[in-house]
Amino acid sequence: MNIRKNDTVLVIAGKDRGKKGKVRFVFPRKKRIIVEGVNFIKRHKRPTGQARQAGIIEREESIDISNVMLLCEKCHNPARVGYKTLEDGKRVRCCKSCQEVID
Repeated sequence: MNIRKNDTVLVIAGKDRGKKGKVRFVFPRKKRIIVEGVNFIKRHKRPTGQARQAGIIEREESIDISNVMLLCEKCHNPARVGYKTLEDGKRVRCCKSCQEVID
């Protein structure tokens, strides 16, 4: 997967198109991520015990990884992600347009 936790991404498809946010969780097997401030849903919750809040609760839901693009910190544009190997043998992610190392 090209996108990891704490990356800044831009939503390119769906109802939240154009929004930017930080990746909070990554689910690699499902190919889904949770982004801060994106894809809010409403859940109707019943009180179960004293600690549980009842009513309509808004929370962030996961979004498919194909609907986001990584934002390059150097060129500040949505970037396709490539990989390159450094001289010490470490494999790192890089921006395809400006060749800046992301990791």
